[in-house]
Amino acid sequence: MDIPRFSNDAKPEQITEALSQAGCAVVERVLAPDFLERLRSELAPHIEATPFGPDDFSGRRTRRTGGLIGRSPTCRDVVMNPLVLDVVGRFLAHATSFQLHLTQVIAIGPGEPGQPIHRDQWAFDFFPFPSGYEVQCNTIWALSDFTEENGATRVVPGSNRQADKLEFSHKQTQPAAMPAGSVLLYTGAIYHGGGANRSDHIRYGLNITYALSWLRQEENQYLAVPAEIARQLPEPLLRLMGYARGAYALGYVDDLRDPLEVLLGHAAKDTKEGLGNLDSALERLRS
Repeated sequence: MDIPRFSNDAKPEQITEALSQAGCAVVERVLAPDFLERLRSELAPHIEATPFGPDDFSGRRTRRTGGLIGRSPTCRDVVMNPLVLDVVGRFLAHATSFQLHLTQVIAIGPGEPGQPIHRDQWAFDFFPFPSGYEVQCNTIWALSDFTEENGATRVVPGSNRQADKLEFSHKQTQPAAMPAGSVLLYTGAIYHGGGANRSDHIRYGLNITYALSWLRQEENQYLAVPAEIARQLPEPLLRLMGYARGAYALGYVDDLRDPLEVLLGHAAKDTKEGLGNLDSALERLRS
């Protein structure tokens, strides 16, 4: 099975179907060159200030820069990309809602060996989720061209439907090569890893992932984004960051208050979205 590939005018339902089957899909040239340049400019000083990884999995020649909502206004637009959110909403529709899981630039330096092949959902303490029950939908945006030589993300298409705790070599994977501005979508269950960078240049990828709202976020958005910045952000982005109930009975504050109301100091514009609905939750349970 090869990595499914789409143009930037593809229908969300087509991409979602590919994700369900192959566990991954590339959509080419989603971000315009001027948008991409602005994004790289905002992120550059933060990447430069980030230390290299402390171990082989993180990458000793790789910088992983997070906290991007607070650091980059342009990154907020990537997080809220309409095509991606449409696909994520369809793919994770079996749950009440989803939330932002992490934001991170992954800058793989020259000479970095290939990352061990793994599943991202292992971050949840290696819990054995039932086969076919997806808990994440991930993206990695190519801030520079992704090539096999410079460390394009490696994937095993179709492995999202295979058993847990398998081991794969890089020879059993495919490189998600793609031009700058493209995006690789992949599930939390697919086996993948960063490729080896055998080039003389850094490979820059923007990793933005989403997960079911009843699971703990990998990146703590409430501390990563200072409250004074959060209060200036639009409500849909704040709710995606986690300032909302994760299901009917998760995430409220003290006397059943909407967390967004607590952050803003006044009632949110759309309280229904934040408070959930018991009838709809019960209906989901019955179905």
